[in-house]
Amino acid sequence: MTWWAERMRTTRRSRPPLLHVATDAGTGPVVILVHGIASSSVTFYEVIPLLTTNHRVIAVDILGFGQSPAPDGCEYRLEDHVGALAATIRSLKLREPFVLVGHSLGSLISTRYAAMERHGLVATFWRRLAGRGSVSRMVLVGPPVYVSPSDIGDPRVKARVSAYLRAYDFLRANKEFTLVNAAIMSRLLPKGIFELTEKTWTPFIKSMEHCIESQTVVSDIASLTVPVDVIYGALDAFIAQGSMTIIERMRHVTMHRVEANDHIIRKRLARVLVKVIDS
Repeated sequence: MTWWAERMRTTRRSRPPLLHVATDAGTGPVVILVHGIASSSVTFYEVIPLLTTNHRVIAVDILGFGQSPAPDGCEYRLEDHVGALAATIRSLKLREPFVLVGHSLGSLISTRYAAMERHGLVATFWRRLAGRGSVSRMVLVGPPVYVSPSDIGDPRVKARVSAYLRAYDFLRANKEFTLVNAAIMSRLLPKGIFELTEKTWTPFIKSMEHCIESQTVVSDIASLTVPVDVIYGALDAFIAQGSMTIIERMRHVTMHRVEANDHIIRKRLARVLVKVIDS
């Protein structure tokens, strides 16, 4: 192999992969939907029909899940997820600002994308990946905000967040237990909403460790200048009570609590989400 062929092979290998675009429908202002861990674009099943009447709606499968690629050796860091999202948005050749919607892990990925788009010396790199279109508004649905327990003053909130992090560590360390219980849960939900299998095990545990358990969402939200709406269900088991207090106090953040809704985007939450996007 010549040095040039080797260089081209290395370049191709390091280039972020394109995500699977599951939906690109409707006309009007663009809305991009990014789902969460162990899921797929089916997450937005209740949302897409409500949006396509007035918007161009683009829903992607995140790296390692749905029909998107799962590259060998990928560590599924936020940078890996964001790089693939940025490359995909660039491939769409958008020419106008867009609303970026993230659910669960997708909210952490989307917020980092928006933060990197406008920040410091790397801003040029991310804009080159994303094209001319830029984020005009962020909508985060059920964001799993877990500040480091050492940074939490309230002992009750500190205990709750610590318990969540211990639970995630347990799930990662006990593969058979996690897969068995995930299979039971997935049978109770619409197909594609939650699917954890041998195929998605590595993306799952690495995304959990590198993105959810070790996250930057609070500082990323704080750095944004665009409006940020946070929507969450009152029954969301993945949100530790009191954990979002720090972002609730940010001037550019508006909180929306949806009663009788859990972590899944059901009809009630879907209507609130669409109303927020249209407002």
